[in-house]
Amino acid sequence: MERKIEVGSIQAFEEAFARDPKNALAMNAVTRSGIGPVAIRREVVARAEHTYSHLIETPEATNQKASGRCWLFAGMNKLRLHAMERMGLESFELSQAYPMFWDKLEKANYFLENIIATRDEPLDGRLVMWLLAQPLSDAGQWDMFVNLVVKYGVVPKTAMPESHSSSASASMNGVLVARLRADARELRTMAAKGASVEDLREAKGEMMTRFYTMLVIHLGPPPKSFQWEWRDKDGAFHRHGEITPQAFFRTYVGLDFSDYACLIHAPTDDKPFYRMYTVAYLGNVVGGYPVRYLNVPMDVIKRAASQSVADGEAVWFGADVGKQWARDEGILDAELYDYDLVVGDMGDLDKAARLDYGQSRMNHAMVFTGVDLDDDGASLKWRVENSGGTEQGDKGFLTMADNWFSEYLYEVVVHKRYLDDEALQALELEPIVLPPWDPMGALA
Repeated sequence: MERKIEVGSIQAFEEAFARDPKNALAMNAVTRSGIGPVAIRREVVARAEHTYSHLIETPEATNQKASGRCWLFAGMNKLRLHAMERMGLESFELSQAYPMFWDKLEKANYFLENIIATRDEPLDGRLVMWLLAQPLSDAGQWDMFVNLVVKYGVVPKTAMPESHSSSASASMNGVLVARLRADARELRTMAAKGASVEDLREAKGEMMTRFYTMLVIHLGPPPKSFQWEWRDKDGAFHRHGEITPQAFFRTYVGLDFSDYACLIHAPTDDKPFYRMYTVAYLGNVVGGYPVRYLNVPMDVIKRAASQSVADGEAVWFGADVGKQWARDEGILDAELYDYDLVVGDMGDLDKAARLDYGQSRMNHAMVFTGVDLDDDGASLKWRVENSGGTEQGDKGFLTMADNWFSEYLYEVVVHKRYLDDEALQALELEPIVLPPWDPMGALA
């Protein structure tokens, strides 16, 4: 039988609070300053530093502002280093508004296609409710980023600069999502009245035309081509002339995405290591690359990531930055906050349990541009390029303790040359399909 909270129970709660004077001290401090400044460990802050044995030279940190485009910024921050090397530049930035435009358009089409595919599913069923819950967020995954670059290329930031809605996307997203949910209702109503799939797709075509117009109003039109010329770090002038975004990527970035693998660390009982995984209904480009992960032990991820950075190649990664992060100081350390000291026993969930019970999952993407290795080659700490401007940490760069890497990092993208034979063979396995709501379906 259910038991409600009785008045006597509340009195017992009050007496338990009063028995320990530390509770009153904690209350006074937290109600005035918040729990973060009270729980932060001074000795952990003191040991954090921004010095590394291996460092990749990077330009100024970028700023995604009030948008959820971290995965796009992280991807572009990695690609720009390749472009800078090819063009001999000291500083360069690729447009993040350009892939944002195409991501929104492709996600709209992906969503409406999923609505058509699930037209016979109950409206109040878990699947359709999941599809309707978030049809068009700013967030994404590495393979979704690859889809956009392969199909649409990239452009310098000057070719498609920021707009109000790209830098502060909430209002735009609200309008676009409202339109898509209305479109979903129209498609399901048509299907209930016996419309064929061909009729539904014809109606979808009109919806996409309207959606494209709404995107251009918010973000401006994406360039089909642009004039490109630059002066390199030695002062020499170069003129390419007219070039398309696809040709710009091939000529001035030239990354072969098929050489890279997306590794995850999900130590839960339902996900054996050295198996491939994908997530149902997760993606952006219909007919594009599916989201695919190889689950491996943490030492495999650390070895591949540290070797990559030591060789001068930045590493895209996804993690849970909602845990143990001091934003202003730019510190990520698993021992940074002592919440037990302030509020009492917080419980003990390991990484697998945090995933299983919804306490942690990937929610942000950044780039490794430095690593500190000891004499035996083991990683001690990591330099992180964020996309929050230059005010945090070391001019926008964070320092990540190796213990934080172990506990809260879930995904990295590395060149396949850093993988052993067991991992390379596992990449060829058919992926296990996870349900849409699996924690590894989380977007950065």
